[in-house]
Amino acid sequence: MKKVFLSAMLVLGMLTACTQKTTNEKGDNEMKKLELTQEWDKVFPLSEKVNHKKVTFPTQYGFTLAADLYTPKEARGKIAAIAVSGPFGATKEQSSGLYAMRMAERGFVTLAFDPSYTGESSGEPRRTASPDINTEDFMAAVDFLSKQENVDAEKIGIIGICGWGGIALNTAACDTRIKATVASTMYDMSRVSGNNYNDAFDNEEARHTAREALSQQRLSDPTAMAGGVIDPVPDQAPQFVKDYHDYYKTTRGYHVRSGNSNDGWRTIGTQAYANTRFLYYINEIRSAVLIMHGAYAHSRYFGEAAYHYMVDGKAEGYNTVVKPNPNPENKELLIIPDASHCDLYDGGYEEAEGKGAPKNLIPWDKLADFFNKNL
Repeated sequence: MKKVFLSAMLVLGMLTACTQKTTNEKGDNEMKKLELTQEWDKVFPLSEKVNHKKVTFPTQYGFTLAADLYTPKEARGKIAAIAVSGPFGATKEQSSGLYAMRMAERGFVTLAFDPSYTGESSGEPRRTASPDINTEDFMAAVDFLSKQENVDAEKIGIIGICGWGGIALNTAACDTRIKATVASTMYDMSRVSGNNYNDAFDNEEARHTAREALSQQRLSDPTAMAGGVIDPVPDQAPQFVKDYHDYYKTTRGYHVRSGNSNDGWRTIGTQAYANTRFLYYINEIRSAVLIMHGAYAHSRYFGEAAYHYMVDGKAEGYNTVVKPNPNPENKELLIIPDASHCDLYDGGYEEAEGKGAPKNLIPWDKLADFFNKNL
C-alpha cells in the first residue's frame, strides 16, 4: 500500500510540475501581449506624495494581471505592503486605485490590480468570475509584492472593497502570508448569488428556478451580459441602486473599462458563486481583520454577519455553527456613522455626481493605524 501511495504521489508531483511549467510559460507570454494604458486615466487625481507605475504579474492559472504600483516618495528600505482590489465588476481606475494611493501616502507600498477577465488583465471570456480564480488573484498579488526589493515580505496585508471584501476574507483564510485584512463595505458574493438580497430567495425552489434559467442561458446566449448599473434609474428604484448610478454612471466614478459603468459582467459568470459558500473557514483566520461598513449601507448585513461568524463561529445567515475564533482580539467591526455603501468607495460627497463638499467618510488614518499595528 505504501508503494502504491508513493507512486501516486510521484505521478501527482510530475503532473503538477508539468502543469506549473505550462502555466508559467503561458503567463509570461500573455504578460508580453498586454497593452497597458500608460496615461493617467483614473477617476481621481494622482497624489504628489506617491510614485506610480503600471506593472503586470502572473497567476497560477496562466492569467496575467494588470496593476498600478504605488510607492511613497519618502520611503527608504523595506516597508510593509498592501494589495487592493474591488468592487466586484469595477477596475483599478476606480475605488481600489484610490484606496491604494491613499495608503501609499501613509507609508505603504500598494498594488491595485484588475482581477482576471477584467479591465486590462488577461482572460477570456471578458468580465466573468470564479470563486477559486478570484481568490488566486489576491494570492498572486501577494506573490508579486513579496518579490519587490522595497517590500518586507513578512509585512503584507490586503484590502477588498464591496464584493472583493468577501473574497479578501476568503483569501486571508487560505494564505498565512497575509498578516492583516480589511474588508470595506463588503458583499458576500456567494451568499447574494445563491440567496439574493437579504436572503429573500433562500429556499430550494427559488434556487432551482435560478439554476434552470442559468442552465438555459448557457445554450441560448452564453455571451449575454448583465449586472451593469441601470441607466436611467426609475423613480421607484431602491436608494442603493440610485447610489450605484451616482457613482458608476457619472463623472464621479465612470470608467470605460468598468463593467459596472457599462454593460456589467457575463450573465452566467456568477453561476459557480451561487453554488458556493466560501467563507466557511474564516473563523480560523488567526491574522488581523477589520470589517468596515457604513451605518446606512444596504449591504451592512453581509459585514456584520461575516464578523460574528468569524469571531463567534455562528451568525444569522450562516447555517453552520463552528468553533469560535482562536484569536478574537485582533478582529474588529467598524461601523461608519452616516455612510452608505457607495460612500466607502470614495468617501462620499454632499451633492450628486461627486459635486459639493466631500464627506471624507473613509477613515484613512484608522486604516493606516490598523495596518501599522498588525503588519
